[in-house]
Amino acid sequence: MSNGSSKDNADEGAHRWSTAFLFAGLVLTLLILVPAGLAVGPADLGMTEILRSLGGQATETEDLILWNIRLPRMILAFFVGAALAQAGVVFQGLLTNPLAGPYTLGVSSGAAFGASIAILIGLSMWLLPFLALAGAGITLFLVLLISGARKGLDPRSMILAGIVVGSIFSAAISFIKSVSGESLTTIVFWILGSLSGRGWSELAIFLPYFGIGVVGLLVLVRELDLLCLGPDHAHAAGVDVENTRKLLVFFASLLAAAAVAVSGVIGFVGLVVPHGLRMIVGPGHRRLALLSILAGGALLMGADILARAMSFAGQIPVGVITSLLGGPFFCILLIKHRRAPSLA
Repeated sequence: MSNGSSKDNADEGAHRWSTAFLFAGLVLTLLILVPAGLAVGPADLGMTEILRSLGGQATETEDLILWNIRLPRMILAFFVGAALAQAGVVFQGLLTNPLAGPYTLGVSSGAAFGASIAILIGLSMWLLPFLALAGAGITLFLVLLISGARKGLDPRSMILAGIVVGSIFSAAISFIKSVSGESLTTIVFWILGSLSGRGWSELAIFLPYFGIGVVGLLVLVRELDLLCLGPDHAHAAGVDVENTRKLLVFFASLLAAAAVAVSGVIGFVGLVVPHGLRMIVGPGHRRLALLSILAGGALLMGADILARAMSFAGQIPVGVITSLLGGPFFCILLIKHRRAPSLA
């Protein structure tokens, strides 16, 4: 027992050091990405123009590009990436499966379906997140129903059900596109996942949902750790298992749906970030939840900067970049865990 205890203490100590180094590295990365995000784009601006704008000496065009286009887009990229990564932390932890995430569980497709309907009938941008959340909620209900969740959460069944339901909603979105007429361009642009044209208004729409979702998940992070040990263990520790699961799924879906509402479908951030962090800092969800905010935000900021840097090839949606990065990662995970799907 003493040897096991010593090993656990050593592992915890190693994870704390890893957390500290990773936190410092992510902060440094963000400090590099911020000026890059302000500078890179179709109209490249150097540090001279950025400093001149900060000093109030820039031209009207330079101020417009920096303060009304690039700054809100960069901030939104950070928070959307953070939201998707947080949702992935919860889904992977709750299902004890590294292949779980808002994209693979079909939540993103369901939210995109709701957003597409909102665009088709011409609803206000402020109402769009409600339909996105409704779509995500319907998706989760169908996934739980098909996977037989009343008998217990089976990770493999939920992943398969998510893929099936997500495919159905993707087909429904294709039907909406075929009858959308003038709304076709907007819907297609949304589905590809992009931050182009997003500004302060989209950020104002998104932040309340982000705040509610993140605070709710951080409050329940201890319960999530206990649920990962099994429902019996969690119940013995005083956790209301069923209601806690529902709350965790709700907050994670809220974050994913709000992200889709303002940026479209951006895949694999919620898959890659949580799994990568877990390999470095261990399974403790308090560390994962906090670090995923920085890592998810940094990943999407970097992907968006790359998309803008490649604008010579036309307007490249950031969702295409994340899919190109995340697709191979997903394949590696699938091969690695096909015989051992559990994180435990």
